[in-house]
Parts: sequence; C-alpha cells; structure tokens
Amino acid sequence: MSVSPARAAAFDILLRVEQESSYATELLHSSRYQAMSPADHALTTELVMGVLRWGSLLDDRIATVSSQALAKLDTEVLTALRVGAYQIGWLDRIPARAAIHESVELVKRARKRSAIPFANAILRKLPDTLPNGAAALAQIGDSRTAKDLATTSSHPKWIVERWIAQFGIDVSRRICKHNQQIPITTLRLRDPQAEEDLRREGIESVAGDFMASARRVVSGDVTHTQVFAANRVAIQDEASQLVAALVGRGKRILDACAAPGGKTWSIADRNPDSTITAVELHPHRAALLRKRVNAPNVHVISGDLLELTLTEPFDRVLLDVPCSGPGTLARNPEIKWRLSRQDLRDLAARQAALLRAGARHVATGGRLIYSTCSLEREENESVVEQMLSENPTFHLLECGAELTRLRDEGEWTSPEITPFVRGAYLRTVPGIQRCDGFFAAILEKD
Repeated sequence: MSVSPARAAAFDILLRVEQESSYATELLHSSRYQAMSPADHALTTELVMGVLRWGSLLDDRIATVSSQALAKLDTEVLTALRVGAYQIGWLDRIPARAAIHESVELVKRARKRSAIPFANAILRKLPDTLPNGAAALAQIGDSRTAKDLATTSSHPKWIVERWIAQFGIDVSRRICKHNQQIPITTLRLRDPQAEEDLRREGIESVAGDFMASARRVVSGDVTHTQVFAANRVAIQDEASQLVAALVGRGKRILDACAAPGGKTWSIADRNPDSTITAVELHPHRAALLRKRVNAPNVHVISGDLLELTLTEPFDRVLLDVPCSGPGTLARNPEIKWRLSRQDLRDLAARQAALLRAGARHVATGGRLIYSTCSLEREENESVVEQMLSENPTFHLLECGAELTRLRDEGEWTSPEITPFVRGAYLRTVPGIQRCDGFFAAILEKD
C-alpha cells in the first residue's frame, strides 16, 4: 500500500527542514504543496508543525522504547518515527494502527528496508508511552523549574532559563504553552465591507484584541475566498499590524528591511499619498515583495542598507531587522532547535550596524522605529541603548504615548496600554497577548 499524500508530503518537508535548514511555512505555502486537496494540506500542516513543536518530547518517548541511541538512526527513519509518534499521541481521529502502518511505509519509501522491523517494533510500543495533546499542554502548567518546563513544553533548556530570568516562571509557562498551540489566523481589513463579504463566503471572524483593523478568524479558510484573492484583506499578525501603525504618517517613508512586506503594505495603506521606499537585501525576496505589495506609491529596491546611498532623508524609517525570531515560535517552531547563544551575539552585532545605517537616513525631526520579533534583550533594548549612547542626536520616545495617540485616532481598541509597554518600549509577549512577540522602540532625531 502506498503512503497517503499528506503523510508523504509531511515526511518530505520535515526532511528538508532537518537536512537543508528550510522553513516549514515557506515549504507548506509553496506551489508544490498548494495543489493538494484542502483536507490533505490541512493534515500535512498538522503533522509538520506538530512534529516540529513537540520534537524533543517525541524523541524522549521514542528513546525510552528504542534499543538504539537516536543519534545513530538514519534521519529518514527517525523522521518516520516522529511522524508516527505525533499521530499516535496527538491525533485522536487517526487510529494507532493506521499511524503505525503508514509510518512503516514511510521507512520503505525512503529505501531503508533494513530498518523496517526496528521501526515497526518501536511504533507498536509507543501507544503506552505517549501523552495525548491535552495532557501534554496541561503538564506545561504544572512545571516548576526550567528543566521541567523545557521537558514538558519541548523547548531547549537554555532558552527557557533565559525567559525565566527575564519574565519569571509564570510568564515563561504561558509563553511556552502559547508556542505549543496552533496560532490564531489574524487578518488586516483593507476594506470596511470585506468582513461582511467574508461572512457571505463562509468565514467567521471576530474583532482583534487591540487593533481596530484586526479580525481573528474563528472558522473557514480565508485563502480560498474571493475577498482574499482580491487583496481586500491581508493575513497579518496583530502585533505586526501594531508595529506598522507605530510608524505613523509622513511624506517620505523608508521600510529598510522590508520583505516579506506585510508591514510595508500596511504602511502604504495608511499613507496613500506618501512616497514609500522598501529595501530588501535579497533579490528574490525583493521580487516577491514587489508582487505582494502592488501599490503605486511603493518603490522596491534590492540592496544592502549598510551600503545604500539615498539622496534625500525620510520623515519615517522602519527598521524591522532580521532577528532570532523566538517571538514567532508558534508559527516557526523549527527556530528553537536551530538557535544558539552565538547566534544571538552575531545577530545583535548585525542589528546594531543596521540601526546605525538606518539612522543616517532620518530627517531632522523624523522618527526611526526599530523592531524585532525577538524576546531577547541582546537584540532589543541593548541594541537601542548602544545606538543612543553613540548618537546623541536621537532621543527615545515613549511607546505608551504613541499607543494613546492610536487610541485617540480610533486605531487602538484595547482598554489597557500598560501590559503592552516596558519602560519606553513596546513589548508583546506570546501567551500574555494572543499574538506574536514583538519589540519596538521609537527614536526621534533632534
């Protein structure tokens, strides 16, 4: 019997994530897999993201019934075992016998026939060792130490230790629990009639938690609607929408690290009469950016901000820098298995260089908005504080005051502002807010 399309696709994607450092979301949305039936694509997504979210816990349980060290197993064999283990433990609607059979078939498909008896034996022992999804989430809330939390939530211990030091154990548990659940699909309305038209197409949504433009999808697949095809809504996390709103309005605006373009598009919608320059380092990403943000006032440049020469300064500069990304682990769980302490140091050095470069393009009286989707101080406050110590022509504005402005203008809907700020900075924390984790600072040039 051949392997089902969904399991075969999930297996192939997981191998590429493991062997080529590919990103699961990009592969799942590639043309190769978009042609799948909605049901098959949904199962593929569930399997890929589930295995990546729960990777270390799955490995721990496989190891308890394995006669061989997991490090000695071929990647294909271990990946097939993970796919089977996730189905057995987390997907009640799939009988264990079907999960076992198809996972053995994946080993055959990978031409690892000598490992078939071993894989079959391991998979048949797993039903007695694996928690179900609800039990696994509940165990996160019972964790009292970094080691326990790292184990129950399937996160690297060194990352959990950092979060506990910064946020405390209670908030860290909430972050980890958020990361282990399917994230909410959030829309940005580009047209006031779009919500009603989505409802007519079977999409149920409710208001976002703090942005007037945001809608959280309750049921339905937005990507298969005419409203989405007509670009009347954009899929964009609510915290990302907030960062774009902090840019405000100006005649000349620079989005200095623009791809994939969600914030660029949001800024363009808010500033239809402005000139917006979007810079992206990689040519293929710049091409995708041009395609996604098809706005007449947006000019896309492929180039390196560190070497870029622009003739006139800008009223507003957004610098949403490349970062380690732990604020997006619910959407990109593979990041937690790749990230190292050295990565944080290397990224912080690059971010500081980009911030200095971005500052050169700010007009007198203009603003630079620095943002990341990181929870780590090295990439956030430390980068900003270093820049301010080097460049006295800039001063820090209070993000709380900017949220008050957004509330007065009708863009901010939450009754509270304090949970979104830490000192002068904007901070969203997954699990505290129902969105990705973002940091932002607003610097004004004297």
